[in-house]
Amino acid sequence: MIEVPEAAIDLAKRFEGFHRVPKHDPGGAHPYLCPAGYWTIGYGHLCDPKHPPITEDEAEVYLAQDLKVALAATLRFCPVLATEPEGRLAAIVDFTFNLGAGRLQTSTLRRRVNQRDWPAATTELRRWGYGGGRSLPGLVARREAEVHLVRAIRGMTCHPTSR
Repeated sequence: MIEVPEAAIDLAKRFEGFHRVPKHDPGGAHPYLCPAGYWTIGYGHLCDPKHPPITEDEAEVYLAQDLKVALAATLRFCPVLATEPEGRLAAIVDFTFNLGAGRLQTSTLRRRVNQRDWPAATTELRRWGYGGGRSLPGLVARREAEVHLVRAIRGMTCHPTSR
């Protein structure tokens, strides 16, 4: 059985962060609206706006569950990743966790990954830096981190303009 790659956990934690909202309750996280307009708690876990506050340990449990779901969906839609280097799997698991399995399922990114066209896959990843109809610097940075994992394979060459 394939486990959630550590790099996917690291990416999710880095880009989601553990949000302590409101700031006056330093011991717990409360629901908040993410930049794309979804109610979220902890490390990017979708929730009801009336969800009770959670601790960081509880947020870690949610994250582990959410990443397992993202891993299963990623392997269902991109089975070639089961035999690719772990960094590629981690990048697409993070993408799936961040944007949802439905977005991966219907994306050109999915086709490029399954074709093992890694330069084109990195181009597709970069197209997903928007939330709520506008470019978001955090999403752009996240996609670049995913691109780095996809490309960080010895011997891979990319067209210079696909940076």
